[in-house]
Amino acid sequence: MKQILYERLIQYILENQDRFYRVAYSYTRHQEDALDVVQSAVCKALEAHESIKNEDAIQTWFYRILINESLTVLKKRKRLLLSDDGLEQEEAYYEKGYEQDDDLEKELDRLDMDVQGIIKLRFFEELSLKEISCITGLNLNTVKTKLYRGLKQLKENIQEAEIWAN
Repeated sequence: MKQILYERLIQYILENQDRFYRVAYSYTRHQEDALDVVQSAVCKALEAHESIKNEDAIQTWFYRILINESLTVLKKRKRLLLSDDGLEQEEAYYEKGYEQDDDLEKELDRLDMDVQGIIKLRFFEELSLKEISCITGLNLNTVKTKLYRGLKQLKENIQEAEIWAN
């Protein structure tokens, strides 16, 4: 049984590696960091594959690892920037095929990190609210509340930006 789950996990990882990169890139916005996140998440998943309870849990289980790795990289980057003021500002890298609308990206950045994650998983990765609840470890109603409040705030921010642009 464990061998079958391990093989399914490998198959799932191989089939969805582009999606994983896209999620990691949406958090880190740096090519190298996103690749590191995916690699680290894959390694952790393969090392901990015995903790998977059933085949249906592979997707949410792996996304949780991927998002936690993304957040870890962001925390490390933040600590590095805070501890070393002498660092040069890194130029943004944009991956072809993974571009997002700059205005939408800026407005998403203004939201809390957990709300950003929920919106990205719901609309960019097309996951159900129940799957997002499992991935984030939040109650389903909390996910719904954060999603709808975040969308409302996003709409207000975009409308405000349009007013200032005109």
